[in-house]
Amino acid sequence: METQPQIGQFVKVLRGKDEESYAVVIAIIDERFVLIADGDKRRFDSPKKKNVLHLQLQPAISQEVTTSLHESGRVTNAKLRYVIQKYAYAKGE
Repeated sequence: METQPQIGQFVKVLRGKDEESYAVVIAIIDERFVLIADGDKRRFDSPKKKNVLHLQLQPAISQEVTTSLHESGRVTNAKLRYVIQKYAYAKGE
């Protein structure tokens, strides 16, 4: 599996207040830190800066989020909530 996070990749938060929840990588700061958002508590306009070591990278990448970020530079919070909900349901959680 890819060890470096990618934009649009699903992650499971392992540490912090949002522990055990899913989010999507919306930006990569450097090799240690990324910005994540879930569209609910962490909206696109105020993403959470997270250490990659505190995240469990999931094998799936949301093409909808990736495409939206490349085309317009942003993604709606509703779309983030939708893709995370769809991903968690597919995983059976």
